[in-house]
Amino acid sequence: MRRSKRLQIIGINPKHFDRSQIKFFLYLIPVTILMGLPIVFIFFNAFKPLDELLNYPPKFYTLRPTLQNFQNLMATSANKAIPMSRYLFNSILTTLAVVFFTLIITTMAAYCMSKKNYRLKNFLFGINEAALMFVSAAVAIPRYIIINRLGLVDSIWVHIIPLLAMPVGLYLVKQFIDDLPDEMIEAARLDGAGDFYILRKIVLPNIKPTLATVAILAFQASWNSMEASNYYINNEALKSFSFYMSTLTQSSGNANAMVGQLAGNAVAGLGMQAAATLIMFLPNLILFIILQSRVMNTMSHSGMK
Repeated sequence: MRRSKRLQIIGINPKHFDRSQIKFFLYLIPVTILMGLPIVFIFFNAFKPLDELLNYPPKFYTLRPTLQNFQNLMATSANKAIPMSRYLFNSILTTLAVVFFTLIITTMAAYCMSKKNYRLKNFLFGINEAALMFVSAAVAIPRYIIINRLGLVDSIWVHIIPLLAMPVGLYLVKQFIDDLPDEMIEAARLDGAGDFYILRKIVLPNIKPTLATVAILAFQASWNSMEASNYYINNEALKSFSFYMSTLTQSSGNANAMVGQLAGNAVAGLGMQAAATLIMFLPNLILFIILQSRVMNTMSHSGMK
């Protein structure tokens, strides 16, 4: 009985290994490989020459890795009236602003939803939960009307303000704050602490895992977004890097003339599209690798009380 209990404890302890863990590895290793294949394919695809990109059946890996796709991408961007650095600056600026303000707004709203008592509290949180069911396409028309009446069209703010409301972020943060004992909050109030002090000194240190998750979600929503550039902005100098990358893969005629490619526009566009996909994907991957331990902590505890 004692040995069985010891093995059970070891089986869930990542610092020790026992034969009882083999069954977990037999399941998890194939799943991990399967989930990682698309990421590896994105890297291989970006370095494939055009002839390998057109192979049928397509090969997962590349036999002759090349930087030609990136060179074509840079050559095309160099021939544009507005430099690529301008689009990159727009995306970096707006993405940092979205992440920063989303964390502030989401944390303050979740604290009010969790630890403050007021009328319509449950009703307002129910609206937030209902918002989780709507995709962006379903609210495209009312969103455009609101943005137009706010005067955000052709403004850098149109990249930021519509993305600040994140229902899933509010839900996750509220779940974490709900786990904080009310007695701890009340004790701080009895000592004269105000809401901002409680939020800064008590709440924030205890919800870092979920804040990391919200930061990743906000980053992805802003960095990959092309909605504002497609629908709300006419000034080319205010458009995002993701939009610019998508236009490069569709207009490769100049690149063919400059680099002397014999293939057609669509063929050359395949290589640039593969390179652009890797460039857009890398920041998301790096950010997740840095914060993945906190993200896993959020997912495992968000539904527990």
